[in-house]
Amino acid sequence: MVKYSDKYFVFDKDLGRPQLPEETAYAKANSIGRPVVELTEEQRYSFDLRGWLLVENVLSDDEIAVAKEHITRLHRAPDSLSEHQRSSMAGVCEDLIDHPLVVGFMNEFVYHPFTDGSKTPPLGNQSCYGFRMEMSFSQYREAGDGKFGPHNGNGMMRVPGDHHTYHAFPGQVHTCLTRALWELNPVAEGQGGTLFVSGSHKAAFTGPQSLRTIDSPFWESYSCPAGSVLFFTEAVTHSSSVWAMDTPRIAIFNSYNSIGSKWHNWDPHPELLAQMPPMRQTMFRPVYVGGNVIDEASA
Repeated sequence: MVKYSDKYFVFDKDLGRPQLPEETAYAKANSIGRPVVELTEEQRYSFDLRGWLLVENVLSDDEIAVAKEHITRLHRAPDSLSEHQRSSMAGVCEDLIDHPLVVGFMNEFVYHPFTDGSKTPPLGNQSCYGFRMEMSFSQYREAGDGKFGPHNGNGMMRVPGDHHTYHAFPGQVHTCLTRALWELNPVAEGQGGTLFVSGSHKAAFTGPQSLRTIDSPFWESYSCPAGSVLFFTEAVTHSSSVWAMDTPRIAIFNSYNSIGSKWHNWDPHPELLAQMPPMRQTMFRPVYVGGNVIDEASA
């Protein structure tokens, strides 16, 4: 398996010399001590090829049940929750934001361990994540809810500051705004899951007008069991669709970004943030690059 530091093709502030960070720049365990799960070669290739990646059966039955209960309560009886718990990343759902597979994915595709030349250590270590949490929301959709609304695409052609970007070099990829979508109920293909135009994150041409209709053959979707996670770059053309299943769509959309980038005017409730493990809190530190790392000794 190719390790992160074996394939790096990014310049630091050193006259164009490639940056070769140590493995210690990448978290090996998450904030509650669970070992990080690295992507397989097939998963990495599939995401780069299509702009989205589905990983099935990530959560146990017990994890699914308690997460569904929280999201259902959040939508149907929000007043039964304290103010800081009225969030798709509160309660039992908090552990999903730095799930071991999520950390492995973000280490691969979102995190770049810049060091500000030789002045500072890399942006991540064993107590500090090298990526940030952008925002989180949930969906509870009954049959007939939702609509078709295609957007984004052409991520390789977007300018800095857009954040809906996708850049690729030999053996290395960087995506800015990126989602981890947790499906907490089963999804059948063509019945209301998220739609994608695979490969459009790298498209050089404007999408054809036919993409404005859901019947276009370019649109792809998926089926999956409950407890699956779907990663996708916001640079890929995608859309919601009308939910058509008998059971509701119960889903969590967690968004991530690089340390120096912020698209949404969003921050977690201060009380929710304060009760998180210290390492998890590092995903919500101020947004800048140079020296923006929590030292392991002080974490």
